[in-house]
Parts: sequence; C-alpha cells; structure tokens
Amino acid sequence: MSRIEPEFEKIRDRGVSLVTFNKDALNADVRSEILDGLAEALGTDGKVRVVLHSIAFGNLKLIGPEAPVNDTARQRLAEELGIDEAVLREAADQLFAEGCDGVQGLTTPPEYSPDAFLEEEDMARTIHSMGTSLLGWTQALRERGMFAPDARVLGLTSEGNAVAWKGYAAVAAAKVALESVSRSIAVEMAPFGIRSNIVQAGVTDTPALRMIPGSGHLKAQARTRNPFGRLTTPEDVADAIYLLSLPEAAWINGNVLRVDGGERISGASR
Repeated sequence: MSRIEPEFEKIRDRGVSLVTFNKDALNADVRSEILDGLAEALGTDGKVRVVLHSIAFGNLKLIGPEAPVNDTARQRLAEELGIDEAVLREAADQLFAEGCDGVQGLTTPPEYSPDAFLEEEDMARTIHSMGTSLLGWTQALRERGMFAPDARVLGLTSEGNAVAWKGYAAVAAAKVALESVSRSIAVEMAPFGIRSNIVQAGVTDTPALRMIPGSGHLKAQARTRNPFGRLTTPEDVADAIYLLSLPEAAWINGNVLRVDGGERISGASR
C-alpha cells in the first residue's frame, strides 16, 4: 500500500474521482461489499464501462522432481580455455546479471524446491483466483444492473497458456480457464451489451514475474526472441487496454489479443 497510494494520489491530483478498496476480491461476501461501495460512489446514473481482471495469486511449484541434467557445455568450454569451471560460471552469472543475455546457457540454472510439489488444492485455488473468478465478478455486476450499455470485460493471459514453463503449471491452467470463461461471457452476455476479450502480453518485468523461478532466463529468452529486442512494458499493455475500451473497438469480442511486439510468432533465437 505504501507503494501504490502515492500513485492513487497522482490520479486524484488530475481531478479524477478515484475510489479504491484494499479487500479480498476472491471472497463473495466481500465482493458484495465492494459493489455496494462502488454503487454508492457511482450514484444513480453511474455505470461500469470497463472491468479489468488482474489477480496475481497463483502457485509456482513444480509438479514433480527435476530429472538430472547432463549438460557438459560449461565444463568443456572451461577445459578448452584452461580455467576452472567455477570461475567461468561466476563470470557468466555476473555478465548475465548485467544484462548480457547471450551467456544464459553458461549460467547457474534456476533453483526449484526439491520436495514441495504442486498439489490439487494449489491447482484449484490458482485456477479460481487467476481464472474463473472473472465470471463471478461479471455475473454480480450484471445482476445488479451496473454495466454500461457498451461494457468491456478484460483479462490478462500470457504465453504460458500454450507453452510449458517450469513451475507455471497451475498458473497456465488458470490462464486457459480465464480465456474459456471470457469466450463464454462474450457469447452469452453479448445481448446485455457486454464485450469480453483477453490480452496476451509478452514477457513483462513486473513483481509478479519476478516471483517465477528462473524469471531472469525467461526475460533473457524474450529479449532475444522479440523482433524489437526488448520486453513488453506495463505501458504497452495499458495502451492496448485503452484501445479496447474505445467505442471503435466495439466489434472486437471473444478474442485473445497478443500485445508483445511479435514475440510469440518469432522463431528467432538470436
């Protein structure tokens, strides 16, 4: 809260009425309390034009122990150079930390817990939090008649919806569930004027990404593969959200839209 409150104040300083709730968005009773407060703030004529679902509350465990890896590249290179492998590893780690992505194959590999693995409860909680909870919020707003005639429901997914990243199994399942729910909203709630779409951002350096083991390697791979040679930024994603909220985007419905500078379709490795 100490980090975000100053940002809220910047918005208010621009003359915008901003109401915030620091509450559990996954609790149905709390959701009702939030909507009561929002309805009061909106007044009789106010309506909800955009809902952006962005809940980073997922489990990042492996599904089982890692198999031994027999990668001798660093050892053989050290032997060819006539230096100790540990010296080479330390140099590679330092260069990698400084942003030299090309040496990632020589660095210390990401570490994962050797005995804490994904359980069914972890999976269920993650799928609900980051995926299907979108439906509950959308249903509650519609039942209360709070949506504007041309409303937009938006969610955020990632390339992990189709690519298996280590430690990402639960979140990946949640993203796929989110996309499925969004499609159903797009079809079944269209008669109420609601459009529903999902934005698939490229790898974006956020606090949530940094929680993923091996996130440094994910970022390096993304920069190497991206045609523009950089990561997606929060501003890139915000711009896309803004565009989808415009009246001119009213006929975009039921889509997963990539906002990644071409990262997903690029086959380039360097």
